[in-house]
Amino acid sequence: MKKATTVLVFLACAVLVGCNKSHQINGSSLKTVNRSVNAIKEKLPLDQRIEFEVSFWTLRDEIRNNNDFLDAIDGKTPEQLIERGKELFLKRKASGNKEYEQYSNWEQMIAQYTQERIDQNRKKNPDARDKSNPHRVDYKMQSM
Repeated sequence: MKKATTVLVFLACAVLVGCNKSHQINGSSLKTVNRSVNAIKEKLPLDQRIEFEVSFWTLRDEIRNNNDFLDAIDGKTPEQLIERGKELFLKRKASGNKEYEQYSNWEQMIAQYTQERIDQNRKKNPDARDKSNPHRVDYKMQSM
């Protein structure tokens, strides 16, 4: 009984240690970065997800060298990455970057990106060809 309890405690500790980085970016390679970013992104609410995505790609645009980028992003949480994105936004806006001049602050830029995402996800007008006869597909079969 004593051995089973000890094994159970060690097993529980191993599981907890293995799970504690689930909300951090794994920067060991570009493949693991993309995998962990996608997993983290799925767990975030929509407004924070867009901030996270914008911050990630802004940082990637800022740091072109793969190794430097992996070092900069490894172990970051979504909150840390968003803070870094805000810093880069302010830096680029202060330097006179034309893309950022149209926004008065970070929140306005994120609101515009959120609205663009909502507009993209809305259904577009269906094609008139689909309305004419939607349930029938005819093929011209030729005998061999």
